[in-house]
Amino acid sequence: MSPSPHGTEAEMDMSGMDMGTTSTASTSMSMSMMSMTFFTSSSTPLYSTMWTPNSPGAYAGTCIFLVLLAVIFRSLLAVKAWKERAWLDAEFNRRYVTVAGKLPKSERISQDSDSKRMVLSENGVEEDVMVVKKRGMGVRPWRITTDPVRAVMDTVIVGVGYLLMLAIMTMNVGYFMSVLGGTFLGSLALGRYVANEH
Repeated sequence: MSPSPHGTEAEMDMSGMDMGTTSTASTSMSMSMMSMTFFTSSSTPLYSTMWTPNSPGAYAGTCIFLVLLAVIFRSLLAVKAWKERAWLDAEFNRRYVTVAGKLPKSERISQDSDSKRMVLSENGVEEDVMVVKKRGMGVRPWRITTDPVRAVMDTVIVGVGYLLMLAIMTMNVGYFMSVLGGTFLGSLALGRYVANEH
């Protein structure tokens, strides 16, 4: 017995309806996810569906978390700037040994074309000094005590920065304002340390 052509058409209509419904649902979901407008909602997931505030208190707690995360981000930038200055000071204060066959540093400075002999006087005491034009240090040598710490700090800073970026990309106004508020507080407290880096 051959199958009825009406049954096949009915099956095609049903499968077409399922596909149409599925594609419409997925299109509307992707459109809502791609929406680039800010919205206010107290039940926007943060980082995963497990972290979806289900009450005004939970939403406020999530916003406070984002404020603290932004303050931590600014603190990490300040600590990095402080460590970079400390490493640079240590580099300048490092003791160098004289290598056989090379002139001592004082003689090399006196023969340098950028150095000038001058007289420094203070309170009637005169002293001959050599003034050397500062040049760029170039690339500092790789150090086991400095470079791994710098790499870890950079990685943590980038990780926290991406977490903040993902919170803003939810387009939730409360999350956005929380990140801005935390950045303001962190900059207010520690911005002067980052500004002195340059």
